[in-house]
Parts: sequence; C-alpha cells; structure tokens
Amino acid sequence: MGGRRGWRPCGTGGRLARSGRRERVRYWFDNTMSKGTPALIGWLGLASGVLILVVASLAVVVAPKNSRDNGHWPGVVWRSLLRTLDPGTMGDDTGTAPFLALMLVSTVGGIFIVSALIGVLTTGLENKIDELRKGRSRIIEHDHTVVLGWSEQVFTVIAELAEANQSKRRSCIAILADLDKVDMEDAIRARVGDTRRTRVVCRHGNPLKVADLDLVSPDTARSIVVLSPPVEDADNHVIKVLLSLGGRAWDGARPHVVAAVHDSANLPAARLAGGPAAQVIDADDIAIQLIVQSHRQSGLSQVYTDLLNYRGHEFYMRPEPSLAGITYGEALGAYELGIPVGARRADGAVLVNPSPDTVIHADDEIVLLAEDDLLIRLGPRPEIFERAIATATSRPTVRGRTLLIGWNHRAPEVISLLDEFTEPGSGLTIAAQRADPRETLGTLTNLTVAFTRCDSTDRNQLEALDVGSYQHIIVLGDAGYEDTHADARTLVTLLHLRDLEESLGDPYSIVSEIHDDANREIAQVTKADDFVVSDKLISLMLTQLSENRHLYEVFADLLDPAGSEIYLKPAPDYLHPGITANFATVIEAARRRGETAIGYRLQERFHQPPDYGVVLNPDKRAPMELSAEDHVIVIAKD
Repeated sequence: MGGRRGWRPCGTGGRLARSGRRERVRYWFDNTMSKGTPALIGWLGLASGVLILVVASLAVVVAPKNSRDNGHWPGVVWRSLLRTLDPGTMGDDTGTAPFLALMLVSTVGGIFIVSALIGVLTTGLENKIDELRKGRSRIIEHDHTVVLGWSEQVFTVIAELAEANQSKRRSCIAILADLDKVDMEDAIRARVGDTRRTRVVCRHGNPLKVADLDLVSPDTARSIVVLSPPVEDADNHVIKVLLSLGGRAWDGARPHVVAAVHDSANLPAARLAGGPAAQVIDADDIAIQLIVQSHRQSGLSQVYTDLLNYRGHEFYMRPEPSLAGITYGEALGAYELGIPVGARRADGAVLVNPSPDTVIHADDEIVLLAEDDLLIRLGPRPEIFERAIATATSRPTVRGRTLLIGWNHRAPEVISLLDEFTEPGSGLTIAAQRADPRETLGTLTNLTVAFTRCDSTDRNQLEALDVGSYQHIIVLGDAGYEDTHADARTLVTLLHLRDLEESLGDPYSIVSEIHDDANREIAQVTKADDFVVSDKLISLMLTQLSENRHLYEVFADLLDPAGSEIYLKPAPDYLHPGITANFATVIEAARRRGETAIGYRLQERFHQPPDYGVVLNPDKRAPMELSAEDHVIVIAKD
C-alpha cells in the first residue's frame, strides 16, 4: 500500500509539461497582442513573411523548372510577395499545376493578411484620433501661459493674452480643465474668435493630479493662471490647486502663479498655500474699492477697465538709464510717447506718483502708461501754454447722502469703506428686501445709517424713498438670486431710477454692480454713471499680472485709500475753459499740484460707447480744449 502512494499513470508528467509550455506560450502571445496596433502589425508582418518564404521554398522543390524560369528562389520570393500584396498579379501566371497552386495559396493568404492589416490600421488610427480628441497628450511648449481651471473668466483671459501677444511672432496658451477638449475648443472659437498669433491648446485633466498637470508642461511655462470654478466652494478649489503647485518638484525655475479668491477671509490661507512665487488677489476687496471709489467719482470704473484692458492703454515697466539723475517731475516731460506714473526701485519698492523732486536712479524701472510697449519713446519736451494753465479752486467739503439699494455679502464692507471716505455727519439709507442689518454693522464714525425695507423692482416703493434727495445711489446685486436673475433685477431697478432721474433733473449719480459683462451692454440704456463688473475686472487683472507680476504693487497702491488714487477732477482746475492748449500743458498743471495727469473725460461723450468719453494717454502735442463740464484724470494723494 505504501508503495502505491506516489503512483501516477505513465506519461502524465510529459503531458503536464507540454500543457504548461502551451500555457506559457499562449500567455506570452496574449501579452504581445495586448500591446495594441504595433504588435498586431508585427504579427501580420511575420505571418506574411512566413507565408512568402514557405511558398517560395515549396515552389523550388515541387516545380524546379518554373522556379528557374522565374529567377530561382529569390525571384520566386519576389513574385510571391507581389501576389500576397496584390491578388491581381496572379492573372498573368503560367507554369505547371503545382506552381500555380502554390501561387494561388500565396494570393489567398495575402487576401486575408492584407484585409486584416487594413482593419488593424483603421482601428489604430481611430483609436489615436479618439485619444487626441480626449486631450491626453503632453504638449511641448516653452515660455507659454498655463491656465488651470475653467469658468466664464477663461474667455476674457484668452482674449486679453492674445491681444497682449500681438507683437510676438508666436505665443501659446495651454488650458487644463476637467472638461472635454473638443467642447472647450468649440466654446473658445464661439466666444473669443480669432486669436491671431496666439495658439490655444486645451487638455483634459484635473489640475490637482501631478500626471495631469504635466500635460501642459508647467515647468517650461512663463506664468500660471489659476481660475475659480463656478462652484460654491470655489476658493477651496483654488487653495487646493495652489497647494498642489507649491508642493510640486519643479524642474528649473518655478513660473510665477496668479490667482484670485472671492472671500477675503480665505486670502491668508491662499497666500500661504501659494508661497512666495504666487500672487493671490482679493476679488471682493477690489470690487468693493471700485464700487466705493466710483460712487465718489463718476466714470472711474471705465478708467480702470481701460487700464486693465490690453485693447486700451496699460502700465509697463522699462529701464531708462538715460534719465538717471533727473527728478520725477522732469521725467514727466521727457517722453514723446507714454506717460510716466512712477518708478520701481532696484529693491522692488514701487513708487506711484512720487513727489516731483524724487530723483530717478540708473537701476530704476520707469512705470509708464502707454498703448503698447513698442509705443514708448523719449523725445523733446513739448510746448507748454502757460496762459492756459488755471489755478485750482478750493471747494468746501459737504455732507453727502447716499442710497444703498440691494444687499449681498459685500454690503458691510462697502458701508465700512464709505464711512472712511465721507465727511462726518453724512447719511446712508439702506433699501433692501431683508431684515434690518444695522445691528450687524461695525462701529461707524462718519455715517448715520437708516434702513427701509424695499423691493427695488417695485416702482411705487422706489418713489417712496424720495431718491431725489440723495447725491449718490449704489445698486448692489441682491443675494439669494443666481447671477442672471440678480442682474435682471438690477436692470429693472436702473430703468426705474433713470426714469425718475429724468423727471427730477439729474440730481444723483448711480453706480451699479453687474455680474455678467454681457449685461453691461444691455444696461447702457439705463445711462447709469458706472457699472462695476467685478468678474471681468478680476479676469483683466489676472491677465495683467500673468504678464508682469510687479504690476500688482501699482494697482494695490491705486486702490489703497492711504496711497495715490485715480481721481476725475474738474477740468477748470487745470486749464481755462475754451482756451486751446495741449495735453503736455495739462501734465505740467498737474505736476505743479503734485499730481500725475494721465488723461481726461469729455462730458458730451459720457454715455457713448466704447470709451464713454474717457481718453487716456492722449497725444501731448495735439491741440485740445476742455470745457467747464469736462474732467482731467489724475493720480493724486487726495
């Protein structure tokens, strides 16, 4: 019994060994086939070679005479190859029956092999095209701009970058978003149109994944723009992308990163996540500053739009060693094209509208307002018309009355900033469809706040507010409505206010917050004084910073109440009305007051698109006259 324990039938081990070898061969074959189109083509090529060689060798053996007539074995190999690739070649064959039979085998085998090859190639090409359409191939670019994320802002960013790169021979924008590549390209063509010398490349992927981020070659990029997605926790998404970029192992110098958060409370976390290479701006703060400053000065939002828009005039920084040793006041008259507005020191400090006696150093960069960096040129000082220069008239400060219509998360900050700018004893009335918010406001020094519950789309309720008794009206988009609906309500409110204004004789200025820039064109019929489209302005600023991150200090100074700001001041403070002069004379008049003149606004074109009367960086030598109703645009401390 013990001797039978290890017994097995004779020959079983050999069959198991052969079975194991067959399994291994099959496994190896399956692995090669799974490698895709190249492996399939290789197997078909091998099968073709085997068929051709076998047929040629058999022909030499079974039909030697026919083989000699066809060039022996090499000639038969060639003829067999032709018959494999082209069945029609067999039509002219002659010879013995065995020879013809072998040629038929070669032809029939070739039909199957070539048919399979065509099918494999077709499938492979379709798969490759599908892969390319998915946007999963890595781009090979250098000095390009990477845009991470997708929102309505992407169209403004692309259009502005294309405009900024017109002077370059070639440029590239690479977009990485979790959307279909073809859908993104179609949307860009529909919304942006021709980008001229700028190529836009879209890739499908998640910016938080390292492998996906590599698709847009961030290591060789010039700059990276992080967009906020249209979701509730947009700031959290931006912070996570900044963390991902901050923790990345960069191959070479890290490109500078620009992003925006919409809740001021998230700004410290976003800046910490981005690190020193990231420039994170506070979208809410910028929108609030523009709303409040525009409420004080009609037309200011259009000035900022022009400054941030590459289709208009923008700020540039360039070294000018030839100006070393002269003062800023003297430099104001040194440029034939372009207007100096400040300087950037070698240590990075930016001086906006410095004192006229500030000395320019050889290693300074001059901050200039120009239409394009190619249109900046030094030149002789233009003629100054002394008889046209006027003396500023002091105007007593007055207590203002402001009506705030609507309520959203920005309203408390708007009220707080209004309190800083207004004279003591000024009044503010809040008219909103909500509970009284006064208990939630902080301590106010200059404003006395009243509240009335009001539906701003109801004409009767608006009339009950006695709008004619206010100098300024601010209309905010109502919270609780989606952006489109909120803009629709704002438009209705503006129409009512315009109708009331015409009957009252233009007693107040109107500043309105608009979410969608497309609604701004519709809103022009209301003839409000200013429209602050916060998303559009943030998109424009992100684009500017992606081209030159040092411009942030310039805009931060202009928007800071403690720094030099942009003002629209009465033209008679600079030029006598009706006297012909030039803009160089306006610059000189402003210099004597410690200000920098950058343009003017014509009252007669106040509501005429596209510039709404704003003229920045005009020709310094061209004759001009300003009326008593016009304004000069200056950078000043007050």
